[in-house]
Amino acid sequence: MGDVAVKIYGLRKNFGKVQALRGIDLEIETGQIYGFLGPNGAGKTTLIRSLIGATNISGGEVSVLGLDPQKEKKKLRKQIGYMPQTPALYEDISLRDNIIFFGGAHGSRKLKKNMRGVINFVDLKERMNDPIYTFSGGMKQRASLACALVNVPRILFLDEPTSGIDPQLRETFWKHFRVMADKGITIFVSTHQMDEAMYCDKLAILHEGILLADDTPRNLLWKKEAKVRVWKNDRYVENVLENYPEKIPIALRRFGLDKSITRIEIEETSLETVILQLIEEKVEGRERSIS
Repeated sequence: MGDVAVKIYGLRKNFGKVQALRGIDLEIETGQIYGFLGPNGAGKTTLIRSLIGATNISGGEVSVLGLDPQKEKKKLRKQIGYMPQTPALYEDISLRDNIIFFGGAHGSRKLKKNMRGVINFVDLKERMNDPIYTFSGGMKQRASLACALVNVPRILFLDEPTSGIDPQLRETFWKHFRVMADKGITIFVSTHQMDEAMYCDKLAILHEGILLADDTPRNLLWKKEAKVRVWKNDRYVENVLENYPEKIPIALRRFGLDKSITRIEIEETSLETVILQLIEEKVEGRERSIS
């Protein structure tokens, strides 16, 4: 176990009668890429905003880098980067001036050097002096990410960071996120992209403000069913297994792994299906408790 960057105990957030977060418990290690998955309205954005001190919590305890996001907001914000789901940029000034503004607000050191680095990273060097209102939606996402990175944060909060970005640049972003994590920077990312979720070290699956799962992507897949097909000559035998890494050896003992076995196929449950199954199980459990 590494150092804990974030501690969340019994976190609740209400908006009037609406319970956006219902007793979330999480501990997140330094240097992890931690993903939040769930349908719209699950509480992902509310959770991030609670961690950065942008919204008051209704109950529970939160500690980020050993600081209280509410009581020590100014001290915390110098150490974090935040990219909201909708870019919060000044449209009538240039990308360069936006980065200088946000970097200055964070008290960023080596601002000019860092600015050059993040502009190159988001591939907007040729547009750095253009006003933001001339940018496309995807370019605004990239500009917003540059502003979140300029102060070299210890923790980076990303809400749908690659929305509207082409696949090649998205891959570049994720490679850079991994480099950052390897240097000890903790990254929180909310995403609807299932392929991106597999880049995360751990995932939290939220539904209606309730934490349904907190595990590695691979463990989440292994806990559900997979179809394993063993081909013998031109026919196959199919087994449906849960926790298949442990169950496959048992299933194969009946075959003796003779030379006529030419191929073994594993059809995993998709991560999207796993999430839907977890939600269905939660809803069914709630309906049984009511009845």
